[in-house]
Amino acid sequence: MPINPPNVGLYACGPTVYNFAHIGNLRTYVFNDVLRRTLLKNGFKLKHVMNITDVGHLTSDADEGEDKMLVAVKREKKTVWDIAKFYTDAFFSDTEHLNIQTPETLCKATDHIKEMIEMDQKIEKNGFAYFTGGNLYFDTGKLDDYGKLARLKLDELKEGARTDKDHNKKNHTDFVLWFTKSKFGEQEMKWDSPWGTGYPGWHIECSAMSSKYLGEQFDIHTGGIDHIPVHHTNEIAQSEAATGKKPWVKYWIHGEFLVMDKGKMAKSSGTFITLQTVIDKGFDPIAYRFFCLGTHYRKQLMFSWEGLEGASSAYKALKNKIAEVDGSGKDNEKLKASFQDKFLKEINDDLNMPRALAVLNEVINDNNLSKQNKVDLISDFDNILGLDLLKQEEVEIPKEIQDLIDKREEARKNKDFALSDTLRDEIKAKGFVVEDTKEGPKIKKQ
Repeated sequence: MPINPPNVGLYACGPTVYNFAHIGNLRTYVFNDVLRRTLLKNGFKLKHVMNITDVGHLTSDADEGEDKMLVAVKREKKTVWDIAKFYTDAFFSDTEHLNIQTPETLCKATDHIKEMIEMDQKIEKNGFAYFTGGNLYFDTGKLDDYGKLARLKLDELKEGARTDKDHNKKNHTDFVLWFTKSKFGEQEMKWDSPWGTGYPGWHIECSAMSSKYLGEQFDIHTGGIDHIPVHHTNEIAQSEAATGKKPWVKYWIHGEFLVMDKGKMAKSSGTFITLQTVIDKGFDPIAYRFFCLGTHYRKQLMFSWEGLEGASSAYKALKNKIAEVDGSGKDNEKLKASFQDKFLKEINDDLNMPRALAVLNEVINDNNLSKQNKVDLISDFDNILGLDLLKQEEVEIPKEIQDLIDKREEARKNKDFALSDTLRDEIKAKGFVVEDTKEGPKIKKQ
């Protein structure tokens, strides 16, 4: 149950806009979108907040490496502001292609520096921070339950296991709340603060922005499974140290990796696959969404082009079945309601989308439902699935193909079925399929 029903506060870790999102990143946002749609389906009043990280995220999730935005500046010879805008726009172009709904609140890190400084000051005032070597650090030694989300055994963690050795730290798990010019002096984005001119640590961004828009305690925080041991662990520590309230978040929900033969997909490898690559290879981006829904979000999803080809074929077959859906039964509101309940049960069972898709197929194949019952159910289910199941592609028929279709229809009228079959094969060889119906020939792209 939410903290203040029927209101639900949901915070999703958003993109760091220094490069294109890869399809592994986008799998997480598909899962977030299904969660969002499911909450709305259950009648909750949702406030969905997502951050845009345009400063502070280093090349490691911890305190090592350069700011990712600075890496992009060096790579592309643009200003950091131009980098942020370009990749923010690219991210939302991807989410639009995937039918991912936009959260009610989008918040850029650079627009919330004031809130981050204020939270850092609260943490320092409450005795959980120290300033040394030019940086403000969070003191994890002051918390008895640091690492509870990841069940970290702190005595087994060695210096350097999560970060480069930093001799300014009291504890090897401590992390930076605010950097000053003592580190990365070439940083383009800097702000004045009580500790000197500098910029925020990555972790404080999410704590400050989520608290601003959702309050000091809220219901759900999502992200990738890789956020658990460092980023989300540190978010919990600093948020609860700042407010003195526990728990900060009621439910944590994490999506598993999209993996390839050599492990998880990562931008650091330089070989990541973008959604545009998927499109350029001729795939409908919604076929990738369908591919994601075929595996539970808590399970790793193995990606291969052959696997995506299979999912794409299955998605096309599903759309074709729906386009031709029929029902020999009469309107049956009781049976229709039972399918609605069954679908809702599956999505409410930890977003079990493979089982939800199975219910969809049961509906399509059930002869006891009328055609209208089926269309109503498909439309209802697609509010969660987001697969454009009832949207039919408009086929643009070239004049050359239309001439062949007309000739074939003339041959059929003259009962010249040999010529009709020859013309059908010729049309197929050019990438189109003719289906004969009572209303006349129906043309589809292969």
